[in-house]
Amino acid sequence: MVILGAVIVMGINGIFQSPEKLPVSETIQQQPLVSPTNQPKTEKPSDDLLASREKLVAHVQNLNFQRYTAKERSLTRTYITTQLRKFGWRPQLEKYSTGVNIFAQRPGTDKTAGAILVAAHYDTVAGSPGADDNATGVAVVLEVARLFNSLPTARTLQLAFFDQEEAGLLGSQAFVQQNQHLIHLQGAIIMDMVGYACYQPGCQKYPPTIPVSPPSNQGDFLAVVGDVEHLPLLAAFQQTNSYLPPVLTLPVPFKGLLTPDTLRSDHAPFWYQGVGAVLATDTANLRTPHYHQPTDVPKTIVPDFFQGSAQIIINTTETLLKTTDSLLAPAP
Repeated sequence: MVILGAVIVMGINGIFQSPEKLPVSETIQQQPLVSPTNQPKTEKPSDDLLASREKLVAHVQNLNFQRYTAKERSLTRTYITTQLRKFGWRPQLEKYSTGVNIFAQRPGTDKTAGAILVAAHYDTVAGSPGADDNATGVAVVLEVARLFNSLPTARTLQLAFFDQEEAGLLGSQAFVQQNQHLIHLQGAIIMDMVGYACYQPGCQKYPPTIPVSPPSNQGDFLAVVGDVEHLPLLAAFQQTNSYLPPVLTLPVPFKGLLTPDTLRSDHAPFWYQGVGAVLATDTANLRTPHYHQPTDVPKTIVPDFFQGSAQIIINTTETLLKTTDSLLAPAP
């Protein structure tokens, strides 16, 4: 995952490691979020596209085991593919040298409109059952699968579950090496830890040398990180629904070359293929004490926040699937 300040991001492999590079965030701040003429139109979500807390929590509980060894990851794939088939999808197992990704898609009504990918990694580090990291992300992708399978939209909806993110983004790197996955892809939403919140003053941490004022000292928001070349994709997450968690967006310039800590999850391989991708995260170990620990168990998930994060992803997915507008930033 990844974490940055003013708006934030957190690397799934740990907290900011390069404080000497933090002044770059001043450059990030100066980037316009989106051109008003190129921003996707956000509509009120359909009444039948509401995230089910019961189903989300059930997925996390069903995945309450370490998903590190080959056998454990195989059991996880069986669970995911069984759920997808139940929802009417036809999942494909895509093997690469050291692991297996899962891919499925539902065609859109406009063959020229391209596709939107919603994805999450399903593996864990050794010794952790990974409820937040990343059963929550898997659960939201499965909820998207349930809600959108029979909903006609202009764009094609693609789903992916990446293997071996914790081993160095291996699954997502293998995924983007297949040209058939990228040729029609307009944008990707990657989730990595979306289920933990804290509301005590000071519970949300920030790298101390970030030259900006923290937006909050509570961990009550969903952070969304994207590259400046695809600002309309990032802007699609802007929402004003008071019943959902706040969304803090971070536009990153130069594909993260000056801020390498923004490259620590499965969105990064897409950036380097020129594909717009955003990372949605609860900021990992800048917020939760259970990051990569045996205590990352279902009872530590905050259901209200988890359901709200899922609804934000669902709302944004609907917006992106229904529009045919370009998700590239306008030329300067």
